[in-house]
Amino acid sequence: MGIWVSVDGGSFLRLLGPFSGQGMQFVNVGFFCIAIGGVLVLLGLLGCCGAQKESKCLLLTFFSIILVIFIAEVAAAVVALAYSSFAEGILRAWATPALKTEYGSEPVVTKMWNTTMEEVKCCGFTNYTDFLGSKFEKENGGSLPPSCCTTNNSSCNSTEAERSAVKGCFENILQILKEHANIVGGIAAGIGVVEIAAMIVSMYLYCHLDDRIR
Repeated sequence: MGIWVSVDGGSFLRLLGPFSGQGMQFVNVGFFCIAIGGVLVLLGLLGCCGAQKESKCLLLTFFSIILVIFIAEVAAAVVALAYSSFAEGILRAWATPALKTEYGSEPVVTKMWNTTMEEVKCCGFTNYTDFLGSKFEKENGGSLPPSCCTTNNSSCNSTEAERSAVKGCFENILQILKEHANIVGGIAAGIGVVEIAAMIVSMYLYCHLDDRIR
């Protein structure tokens, strides 16, 4: 992902809508992702070398780094749960202006939203009102995206959209996540178990190296 953002940053900047002015900072995120990937590879090599060479220093370093990562992940999960409404506000601040000004004129933004609305069976971020007064509505004589109406045709307008009452994408995606919470939780738990196992093994080897040397 880091390489993708760094090489083709232009398409990602168009997705940012009102935040595209911070383009250089966003491209730097690509290099940050590359750096994180490199650190994880080196971390894996560090653990392997520590076990193979029976180095207490390498094993302790590996344990400490994994512990810091594990604590950071737990903290991030707690923050995400506690400030979910704050995250929604940030997403809304990006999505609504993008729908108002970019949808229908920017191919990347349009394709992304069309795919999302068709797959998730939703309309806009909140609902069809996100498109009212938008550039797309004005250029198409008051028409809204077909996904906003249950008839799903090109003659969709605000009256038909209100009658159809198609839910917004955020609400639908949130519902999907809740329905698959066991899968998401299972994956998170699996990652946590692997990290805990790595810490246990590294600490076990660290504590028993002196016994093996004797």
